Amino acid sequence: MNSNQRRRGGRRPVFLAPLLAVSAALLLAACGDKKPGQASQTAVKVNDGEITVHQINFVLQQQRGLKPEQVDAASKQILERLIDQELAVQKAENLKLDRDPRVVQQLEAARREIVARAYLDKAGDAAAKPTREEVAKYYDTMPALFKERRIYNLQELAIEAKPEQVPELKAKLEAAKNINEFVEYLKSADIRFAGSQAVRAAEQLPLASLPTFAAMKDGQALLNQSPTGAQVIVLAGSRAQPVTLEQATPAIEQYLLNERRREILAKDMKALRDTAKIEYVGKFAEAAASAASSAPAASGADASSTSTGMGSKQ
Repeated sequence: MNSNQRRRGGRRPVFLAPLLAVSAALLLAACGDKKPGQASQTAVKVNDGEITVHQINFVLQQQRGLKPEQVDAASKQILERLIDQELAVQKAENLKLDRDPRVVQQLEAARREIVARAYLDKAGDAAAKPTREEVAKYYDTMPALFKERRIYNLQELAIEAKPEQVPELKAKLEAAKNINEFVEYLKSADIRFAGSQAVRAAEQLPLASLPTFAAMKDGQALLNQSPTGAQVIVLAGSRAQPVTLEQATPAIEQYLLNERRREILAKDMKALRDTAKIEYVGKFAEAAASAASSAPAASGADASSTSTGMGSKQ
């Protein structure tokens, strides 16, 4: 496609990573078509092409937390990046790189991703904003996140072991007076392990595991079976840092809204799949049939993990 064709047909988004590392926002910005009858919004002409104010504004909208006094400077920076992008696009088209099968495939994948995401965003807009009562109820049902929120000082041991060794590890951990005694056992038994430590707030822990951590006392430990052996997490210490309902409200509102959107999208996608004709072909048909036949057995299986605590504090 030559430059004259591009001017007649509008600007198409072209993303050529090998030539220029530009953001996805710049890829989308190249989609700003000029409608017939509109006043010219040209910001700069680059050879036979042009960059519009609409394109600059589109990229500006992607800049989170931009202050009003920073808009002019940011606009100039964006314009210069768009000029670089336009030059790269023009050169790539002169070299007919836009016809390269790999580039065409990338463009189509980007287009599909953008269009699909637009539909999902539109479908998710049907989610209603949580009420004050719903926010307060969630606050009360999750004390470990809010009223009784703690900051956890955690020590972790990643242990390399065979599945049949896990019960013995669990027994040794329960019998140990503190984590140092358990570590000495690992060394004496020539069991490989790696240690690390971190400080985590309640909201930084997996939500499903939070009740377990909230019930732990300083000095206690958990053992969970892992794909490579076992993981031991020790609560070395903690401190209370509660959050009020007023402080938590924005985060709770966003969380509940996101959950409602996920539920709507899951139901919507299920309905689309139920009414669609989906036929797997070749090796994918065999994989689909195998997955369908093993699904009932897998659903009844229970995950293999254990947890325990040391008998006394450190």
